[in-house]
Amino acid sequence: MLQTTPLLKLESLSRLTGCEIYGKAEFLHLGGSVKDRAAEAMLDAALASGELKAGGVLVEGTAGNTGIGLAVYAARRQITCVIVMPDNQSAEKYQTLRALGVELITVPPCPFSNPSHFYHTARRIAQERGAFWVNQFENTVNSRAHYQTTGPEVWEQTSGKVDAFLCAAGTGGTIGGVSKFLKEHNAAIHIGLIDPAGSGLHSYLTTGELKSSGSSITEGIGIMRLTENFKTAIIDGSCAVDDQEMLSMLFHLARHEGLLVGTSSALNAYGAYAYAAAHRGSGKVIVTILCDSATRYASKIFDESFLRGKNLDPMKPLPTL
Repeated sequence: MLQTTPLLKLESLSRLTGCEIYGKAEFLHLGGSVKDRAAEAMLDAALASGELKAGGVLVEGTAGNTGIGLAVYAARRQITCVIVMPDNQSAEKYQTLRALGVELITVPPCPFSNPSHFYHTARRIAQERGAFWVNQFENTVNSRAHYQTTGPEVWEQTSGKVDAFLCAAGTGGTIGGVSKFLKEHNAAIHIGLIDPAGSGLHSYLTTGELKSSGSSITEGIGIMRLTENFKTAIIDGSCAVDDQEMLSMLFHLARHEGLLVGTSSALNAYGAYAYAAAHRGSGKVIVTILCDSATRYASKIFDESFLRGKNLDPMKPLPTL
């Protein structure tokens, strides 16, 4: 059973902006990420509906964290997991999944239109084996889980005083569920999308077209299509954050807050910082998601040769906005 995660005040960012910036510590879940919420909910919904039987098999395509969450909660329910991933994700995710006993299948990264994409591969394997395909991108149990848990927690933990909630989207489940809950309680709450390079969602929200440029070392966020979960989101604005901004924030949080967070967490924190800087001195209460831990990406983000190869500088300070 999932536990409520705390809101951590990001003191240094709050001082810099004159706002109250909080990160929801989702890395404290049993599986180590925000994806635990959707993973457990989708698993239990499938068992309740009969789509998945006790002792059965599930298949899912994932960048890793949903797969880890599914593996954790499936192990506690005696369900077998087959996880399909692109082969360019962090080594730590593969190691964790293998330790959890899943059948891990990796495929080369490719556009969604390619039938070899991890999403289509997972669907095909599920069909061939007569297994339950989780389909986290289109399965709206995902966003409902955040509507029922994450949104209420943010509301209660801020005593209803939250002014803005911002985060990135992968499946769209988190921003979909949280935005819907918060908007129902106070339509004036600003909901912001934070998008990495290579994703088309910021372009879609600002121009109406799904266009992207560049690429990002972040994993599990950003997408070039509108999922059923993302369609549930009520979004007021968006911003794009590049990898250097993200990386500067990642090391800023480590050195000034004692928080070792992953790349999507750092991207979220930068977006919250930028929003706060635009409302400097207002005292606004701003919440974002700290999705997972830096240890899940250590072989990349703590490897200076890897970073230099991507023209990224781990020593570059956080810019003053």
